[in-house]
Parts: sequence; structure tokens; C-alpha cells
Amino acid sequence: MTTEPQFTAILLEQADDKVSASRQTLDDDRLPEGDVTIAVKYSTLNYKDGLILGGLGRLVRNYPHVAGIDCAGTVIFSESADYKVGDEVIMTGWRFGEQHWGGYATKTRVKSDWLVPLPGGLSLQQSMAIGTAGLTAMLALMSLEEHGLTPDSEGEVLVTGAGGGVGSIAVALMAVLGYRVAASTGRAETHDYLKGLGATTIIERSELAEPPRGPMASERWSGIIDNVGGEQLGNILGSLAYWGSCASVGNAGGIKFTATVIPFLLRGINLLGIDSNTCSKARRTVAWNRLATELPLAKLADMSDTVGLADVIDLGGKILQGQVRGRTVVDVNG
Repeated sequence: MTTEPQFTAILLEQADDKVSASRQTLDDDRLPEGDVTIAVKYSTLNYKDGLILGGLGRLVRNYPHVAGIDCAGTVIFSESADYKVGDEVIMTGWRFGEQHWGGYATKTRVKSDWLVPLPGGLSLQQSMAIGTAGLTAMLALMSLEEHGLTPDSEGEVLVTGAGGGVGSIAVALMAVLGYRVAASTGRAETHDYLKGLGATTIIERSELAEPPRGPMASERWSGIIDNVGGEQLGNILGSLAYWGSCASVGNAGGIKFTATVIPFLLRGINLLGIDSNTCSKARRTVAWNRLATELPLAKLADMSDTVGLADVIDLGGKILQGQVRGRTVVDVNG
């Protein structure tokens, strides 16, 4: 398979502490180091991408830079015994799109052990409709299950930030597996959307904003997938059932944590940190294979929109403002 010795990318550059983004054509010799080169077909837009595109959060230290924290495509060059030209692959994690040039480009070059083969039954487009968000949702559910959560557990599973990418896939995934899901959102326009994904209850974000009157509240949740963090995380831990677990995924609400040790001591709850970035290849492979077989793929169309590479810059600001629902797939050739 031969390709042109150039590629198109959204290149971020920094001058006078300001970050600017533009679509440019670059030579292949600017690709980062790695033993596998991929013709990228799709990437995604995530909250972290919005921060990077805006030059926020110090997630990127070296410019120029190509953002995009995941991608899916076809191998066009390989020095690895694990992959051959023509293989379809998924790339997530390992500071891809942060320290290493990412997916907002028609080509990328990475280390082979960062990749996962595209599971059977998934198209490249579907894999990015799932993306890092879906992988994170599955890793969160796997951790909750490993700590005793089952569809027969008493009480609903709370998903906070349910209208976002991780939350949407978590709701749809757990609903089809038989879990009763309470979806928390601050946007009234997402209520019907979340019900359509299988949520049994809609919880207003404001209901979770007030801390309990004491260190613990009555048992309400059999488990939690929290995408928000901040003070709200401390508020909801006191409502977990005995031996319940909370998988903490994001910190869009901030990093302040105000919980007491009482729920941990008296109810034996678990707070589980989920990091999809450095997750082992074996665990990522299990997660992706489960997503391919357990996630209701027919609902991906309801959860995702597809945009072109040129749309990414504008949408980066909108996702930070909470104006982007579900998953956004980036067709890098569009």
C-alpha cells in the first residue's frame, strides 16, 4: 500500500502564550516516532480535546502539536510483528494527542503496543463513535463488577454527567445488560435522549449539589459512575449502599474533594479511580471485545454525530461550554 508523502492535520501552534489552530499540509518526516504508521479514518472530540484545542489545562507542553486523543484507521507501514499493512486498528491512551501527536490528522505514527486490533463486528466509524469515552465507560463498569456489582444488586446505578460521551455510553451499556440506571444531568433537553438510551430515572444535577445533612444519607445507589468530580462527588458517596463502589472517571467539576471517611469506615464503600490512558493492552482488548458484543450498536447513531476535520476547531470551544451532546466522531478526510 503506497501513500502520498504528506498528510493533513489540525496543527496547534503557540506564540506569546496564545495557542492557535489551523488546518495544514505537512510532510511525513514530521510524524512522531513509532514502529507503525496509520492512515487515520476517524478520530473523536472529547472534553480533553476541547481543553487542548483551547490551550487550557497545561495538557500539552510542546508545540507545534496535533490534538485528538484517539483514532481508528488502517496500517500503511509496520516494523512490528504484531501488525501488517492493511490491518485495521484502534489507538487510545498513552498521552496520544497530548505528549504525542494525535488523531486530528490523516496519518499518525505510534508504538505498536499502544494499538488494539479492531474487534470483529465493529466498523472503524463505530469504534470511534465509542472511542475513548466508551472504553472508559466499559473500564468503569468492569471495575464496579469486579467489586461485586451485578444487575441484581439492590438500588439503581447512578451515572453523573450522563449527557456526555462517557455517561451516554455507560447508560446505554448498563441498560442493555439489565442494570437499573439513574442518569444525572443538568440539561433538561437531554431527558428524552437519556430515557431513549435506557435510563430508568432522570436525576437533576441540582439534586446532587447539596451535601447530606450528616456524613451519610440513606442507601440509594448500588454503584456510581461519576464523570463530574468536584464537591458533588463527596456529596453522593454518602448515599452508596453497603459495600458499594464509585468509579470516578472525570473531574469536569473540579478536583476539590470534601468527603469524610465515615462512608468508607461504616459502609465499606470503595472509590475506584479509572484511567484509560495507561490501561494494559490485555485489559483494553477485553474491554473493546466486550464493547463490540455487549453495547447496543444500533443506539450509536442516537449517541453520535459525525463532523469533518475543519469543524473541530469551532466545536472544541462548544464542548467546554456543555453544548455538545453524546459522542462526536471526526471524519478526518471530510
